[in-house]
Amino acid sequence: MEYAKNILETIGNTPLVKINRITKGIEALVLAKVETFNPGNSVKDRMAVKMVDDAEANGSLKPGGTIIEGTSGNTGMGLALVAIARGYKLICVISDKQSKEKMDILRAVGAEVVVCPTNVSPEDPRSYYSVSKRLSEETPNSWYVNQYDNLSNSLAHYEQTGPEIWKQTDGKITHFIVGVGTGGTISGVGKYLKEKNPNIKIWGVDAYGSVFKKYHETGVFDENEIYTYITEGIGEDILPKNVDFEVIDGFTKVTDKDGAVFTRKLAKEEGIFVGYSAGSAIKGVLQLKEHFKPEDVVVVLFHDSGSRYIAKVFNDDWMRNRGFLETEVKLAEDLIGINEHELITAKTEELVAHAIERMKKYNISQIPVVDSKGFVGSLDESTLFKAYIDNKDIADKPIKEIMQSPFPMVKKNLAIDELSKLINRENKAVLVDLGNGKFRIITKHDIISAI
Repeated sequence: MEYAKNILETIGNTPLVKINRITKGIEALVLAKVETFNPGNSVKDRMAVKMVDDAEANGSLKPGGTIIEGTSGNTGMGLALVAIARGYKLICVISDKQSKEKMDILRAVGAEVVVCPTNVSPEDPRSYYSVSKRLSEETPNSWYVNQYDNLSNSLAHYEQTGPEIWKQTDGKITHFIVGVGTGGTISGVGKYLKEKNPNIKIWGVDAYGSVFKKYHETGVFDENEIYTYITEGIGEDILPKNVDFEVIDGFTKVTDKDGAVFTRKLAKEEGIFVGYSAGSAIKGVLQLKEHFKPEDVVVVLFHDSGSRYIAKVFNDDWMRNRGFLETEVKLAEDLIGINEHELITAKTEELVAHAIERMKKYNISQIPVVDSKGFVGSLDESTLFKAYIDNKDIADKPIKEIMQSPFPMVKKNLAIDELSKLINRENKAVLVDLGNGKFRIITKHDIISAI
């Protein structure tokens, strides 16, 4: 009979899958190493087992101990499988930018999850680096994994992932492209492949807001490069010891939007349901296409599963709120789909206080004013502010005493370019006549959101 003695024995030997539609303009053969076929649904299963194996061997991790790690979710899942199979407890420290699915999955496999803020420096005591270290110092019989500086991470990929790719491509691989976070995958695979053939090019995919690309090119750790970004699993605001810049030929940066858009493309156009960093990786391949010749074999690694991003990348509202949803906007009526809420108005005889209350309630900056005949005026934040400076009792005055001219009225088929010209210092918004007595308001914010 053929069976695995436990779930850990099913890790590895993930398939290479040809990318067909997204890379249509590339003559080279592009193959994806789809790591979601691992039992924990990510590439991190490989190094999780290796790091625990080595910790057990050197006595860092003792029977019945507690494993503690700062993780973006996937390493935590791999460690959870090992903890279950070998009888350890697990505490995962995770940043609040990670998807809820990742946190729920970690809890489902028995991990204790501690959530920390994202937008703090690594040295901040609230960061998930600092909290992980503190918990390891406070918890008896515990072991702090530290995947960033634990070289068993890259060794796992040197011993497993690299040889698999070499064998699966029959040694014909010419380029390896992968997102870089801890650096273990690119460094381990890159080292193995370059030992086999020094001409193989190793490219890292980085995020905007991360330090890797500039540091590789200049040797300068530029703190001005560091800012908050949305992409999960790649990029860093530190230089992990696992990143071996010597085996990396170059980096390309991919925007948050492109990563998200191409993650969805992989699902819809290739049938490959993978995570956010996979979208970044395949976009990185497209950005590097001038480096490929027709006879080349390009391997790109997809880290994890799309199931961990259902509420984010695969959620239309989440994408739309960030301006990531690819919607062609040409006419005024196209913008209405982005701003569908009912038109909020105020009446001429109402008090200014009523208009202010309504603007606060609905979080709007301007409001049309109506009477029995229709639209007769408007109010916006700057008008109210100026009026208040002139008269502190303005809230008890009727709106008609301070209202401005009504917003311009346009037809729903007006081109966005023409509509945009109507929004200026005097007119903070435009009203769109949808017919049948229905109207909507379009502001500068709506137009910027659609760009």
